[in-house]
Amino acid sequence: MFVLALDTATPSLTVGIVDLDTRSVLARRDQTNSRGHAEVLTPFVLECLDEAGLARSDIGAIVVGCGPGPFTGLRVGMATAAAFGDALGIPVHGVCSLDAIAVGSRGDTLVVTDARRREVYWARYSDGVRTGGPDVCKPADLGIDGPAVEEGAIVDGARVIAGAAPTPATLVAAAAPLIGTEPEPLVPLYLRRPDAVETAARG
Repeated sequence: MFVLALDTATPSLTVGIVDLDTRSVLARRDQTNSRGHAEVLTPFVLECLDEAGLARSDIGAIVVGCGPGPFTGLRVGMATAAAFGDALGIPVHGVCSLDAIAVGSRGDTLVVTDARRREVYWARYSDGVRTGGPDVCKPADLGIDGPAVEEGAIVDGARVIAGAAPTPATLVAAAAPLIGTEPEPLVPLYLRRPDAVETAARG
């Protein structure tokens, strides 16, 4: 089965087509531009199909990262995945983007990504299995300086994975147990406290 995988939860947009049987990536596009996801996502999907020599009807499933991430980025990626799935009549499986980053990790790890506004998204893992999070907090609450913390630093016994992004291969690996099952509704992991508050709450 050929799987279309995409993630827009981080500034590094990624799109790719993965052969589920061999776990090989047939085509991939990436772009680091947190404000350009909407403009390039669909063209990237079409470019990947062309490069892989596949028609849209050859895709058997879609995997999309559901965050945590900013509202606009997640909305673009998840809406695009849902639209392609609906048009092609194929299942769309959502996965936590931090789970995809943690794929293949060994021992205790702490995955950290930039949540902006001087906060970070995080989740904790043991041999790639999530044991805490995902959540959002100030870096100091995790005992780190920020999302750019030195790769491989140790915090509370966990090796830090920071500044990374999912790839098509890790997205499909994270979703592999789900593919072939009835997909759950896509639920975005915003985690962010709302920017807007009611006037009464400001007092």
